[in-house]
Amino acid sequence: MNSVTYKKLFPHKLLSIFMLGLWLAMSNSIGLGQWLLGGFLAWAIPYFTQAFWPQSMVIAKPWLALRFLLLVLWDIVIANAQVAVLIMGPRQKLQPAFMRIPLELKQDFTITLLANTISLTPGTVTVDLQMEEGYLLVHGLHVDDVEATIADIKSRYERPLKEIFECSKT
Repeated sequence: MNSVTYKKLFPHKLLSIFMLGLWLAMSNSIGLGQWLLGGFLAWAIPYFTQAFWPQSMVIAKPWLALRFLLLVLWDIVIANAQVAVLIMGPRQKLQPAFMRIPLELKQDFTITLLANTISLTPGTVTVDLQMEEGYLLVHGLHVDDVEATIADIKSRYERPLKEIFECSKT
């Protein structure tokens, strides 16, 4: 089998491996039936949706990707505790804000990952994407300093995503 045929049959190998692992974890079983069904789904979903992926996903720095994933998981845990404290306190102390996060990212896939990472973290949600102006509109439940929060999002999330997925493309 030549590399073009292999690429067509298995368009997103890392995604397929991740999906199989996620399937096995969610089904709470490592039986042969779960491996077969999970393997089929992990192949079929990327295969039949490859037309919707205009750019191929290449992880330039896998160790940085793992570190980024652990950072996001940690931030989700910490943000959950912070939001719990905020909503239990007086609402007058909340300082909600909308922020425009200027984008350095160029690929649709990477911008989507950034927007979803922001929304996964409790207390923030990506509201809008303005590709023409090049920014994400983000709402924060409690923002003391808008500029510091923007800088934090860019350094914690956008910069690593750019290194992981776009460093070879820029």
